[in-house]
Amino acid sequence: MEHDRLMRRTLNVTAVANLGAALMFAFPDSLGSLAGLPAPVPALYNVTLAALVALFGVTYGWLARQPVIDRPLVVFSAAGKTAFVLVVFFCWLAGQVPFLTLLAAGGDLVFAAIFVWWLFGPVPPPYQGGG
Repeated sequence: MEHDRLMRRTLNVTAVANLGAALMFAFPDSLGSLAGLPAPVPALYNVTLAALVALFGVTYGWLARQPVIDRPLVVFSAAGKTAFVLVVFFCWLAGQVPFLTLLAAGGDLVFAAIFVWWLFGPVPPPYQGGG
């Protein structure tokens, strides 16, 4: 099914993108400057954020490899991506981050849109197990 194949590819790309973003959050003084992230910040904040972003990335990769993609987890993922973009947008409006950061977060909006598109597509039959 082409619909699921595109979603699995998107999940894999999102997994890699999240792992790259986690590195940017982990090292805001160097890698993070590529996306205009504010620095310096206390290690508690950037390391915690990096760990959460990496955890989401691993989840996307895991989800792409499941026999049936878990729809509630995709809803949660779309909400998470959208929430991150909104946070960055409002920080940009408040002058807290440069436009470059908002532009970098735009990728998450694309991923969220694909997730929502997939959710409105055909629902596969329940997984019946290996065999």
